[in-house]
Amino acid sequence: MSSTQKDQHGARSQRSQEADKPHRRKREKAYTCDECGKVFTGKDNLKRHQVIHTGERPFSCDLCGKSFSLKGSLKQHQLIHSGVKAYSCDQCGRAFTQSSHLQSHLVTHSGIKAYSCDICEKDFTLKTSLKQHQFIHTGERPFSCDLCGKSFSLKGSLKKHQLIHSGVKAYSCDECGKHFTEKDKLKQHQFIHTGERPFSCDLCGKSFSRKDSLKHHQLIHSGVKAYSCDQCGRAFTQSSNLQRHLVTHSGIKAYSCDECGKDFTGKDELKRHQVIHTGERPFSCDLCGKSFSLKGYLKQHQLIHSGVKAYSCDQCGRAFNQSSNLQRHLVTHSGIKAYSCDICGKTFSQRGHRNTHQRIHTRHDVYCCEQCSKEFITDTQLKQHVYPH
Repeated sequence: MSSTQKDQHGARSQRSQEADKPHRRKREKAYTCDECGKVFTGKDNLKRHQVIHTGERPFSCDLCGKSFSLKGSLKQHQLIHSGVKAYSCDQCGRAFTQSSHLQSHLVTHSGIKAYSCDICEKDFTLKTSLKQHQFIHTGERPFSCDLCGKSFSLKGSLKKHQLIHSGVKAYSCDECGKHFTEKDKLKQHQFIHTGERPFSCDLCGKSFSRKDSLKHHQLIHSGVKAYSCDQCGRAFTQSSNLQRHLVTHSGIKAYSCDECGKDFTGKDELKRHQVIHTGERPFSCDLCGKSFSLKGYLKQHQLIHSGVKAYSCDQCGRAFNQSSNLQRHLVTHSGIKAYSCDICGKTFSQRGHRNTHQRIHTRHDVYCCEQCSKEFITDTQLKQHVYPH
């Protein structure tokens, strides 16, 4: 072998030895963000990240105008407009526009709830669900409507709200043809036709067709009256009740009775009044058969049968089954006698007592004992008299 051949062989042998050595990857340069200190392997990655700090959104959607900081985010967004949902779940068939959304969804089938709330210990399958839940405790409402300024703790709630402004009501009821902006609202509405009441109160068992109706009802049990009147201080459990009450201070009586012309501040007051003219009593007591024109009157009456006297006087300890009865009783302690007899001028603290007194003068509604013919002003006095007979 010549010297030249030896040199060539030696060079090949050296290269072969170098190839056999473990491959050492060239160390990539690290790029650090000046704002937050986060480290990136590529300069382009750093640039994409820095847009977060500048707030710049150079990539905008041609269809809806929504802008994004990253080109990739714009592309993902545009899939929504395309309507293409290429990623579907093998277990339930639900489809998604993005692979990442499908991956997040698959966790829900696993049953694993790895994310727990530090405050109430409620568990969640997704980290994003936990974050959204925590807004309930902080009171934070980071998602606000551009049109009316109303803010929400959840992004989904904002999206649902924005449908109101769009005016689009894509969901219609097959029974009555009423249209709704949301599918959930349509489902809730359909319970009216089916009579189904899937939401029940844990405390009293009362059931409701809508979840929000149950929530409103539960405020009664909580005793919390968060809505108070600035003019008289009266407090209410619901905002709608406060709004109805405020009309009474305005003095406006916009609702008039067609029969007698009497005016009322509220629609409900007018309805209650109109029963006087019809004489209708559709609500009857199961225990004694007594009937009433209003459901509220029936409920008040049923308290008599229950024997519960939840309203007691702080001054004398006397208890009543209705709040209104307690209020009337409290007047007796005030010493105020606002009701006077038209005939003799005698004054009384309660209207009922004045009316009973006036029967002495008018001789109306006299109660007579069948056994001895003795007369009494009230039915109660007659019963007390008859008992010894």
